[in-house]
Amino acid sequence: MEENQLIEQIIGGNTHAFRFLVKKYERLVFHIVGRLIDQQADIEDISQNVFVKVYKKLPEFRGASKLSTWIGTIAYREAIDFLKKNKRAFQGLENLNLTDSLTLVETNHPENIRTKAERVALIKSLIVELPPVYRTILSLYHIEELSYKEIEKITDMPEGTLKSYLHRARQLLKSQLLKHPTFVEEWL
Repeated sequence: MEENQLIEQIIGGNTHAFRFLVKKYERLVFHIVGRLIDQQADIEDISQNVFVKVYKKLPEFRGASKLSTWIGTIAYREAIDFLKKNKRAFQGLENLNLTDSLTLVETNHPENIRTKAERVALIKSLIVELPPVYRTILSLYHIEELSYKEIEKITDMPEGTLKSYLHRARQLLKSQLLKHPTFVEEWL
């Protein structure tokens, strides 16, 4: 089903079409929100709010961007709004200390990290410890495979800033991975 048809059916009151939209984009929404918010219950609440907002604002969608970009923008802004309203949670994320980020990893000594699943778990744990803006942009670009233009629309950041943040995120991740020479040697 094409986006235009889907939108028309949802606006026309077709609840099955809206369920299809939710199913199609829930991974994207959970991924964006989950990169900024730590608590699972909050992620679920915010994601639900995103789809409520999508449903209400769908008649205003003009197709200037892809529907996924538009929904991603709503998800990103809802998560940022949540962080601003809950300054305590936001301050906790802002004060992340990357040197303390290896607690999970240190319990599994690098020599014990042999399987691909263990390597992926290490990388994911290091990504989670990145500052929120870095992990969000890194995830949108590498995991969701969005273009710079799409990420620019979602985050409302200029492309140059996105490229700079993506570079910094990669550098931080690389510096953390290099602390695990056995892991790096086996990965290559």
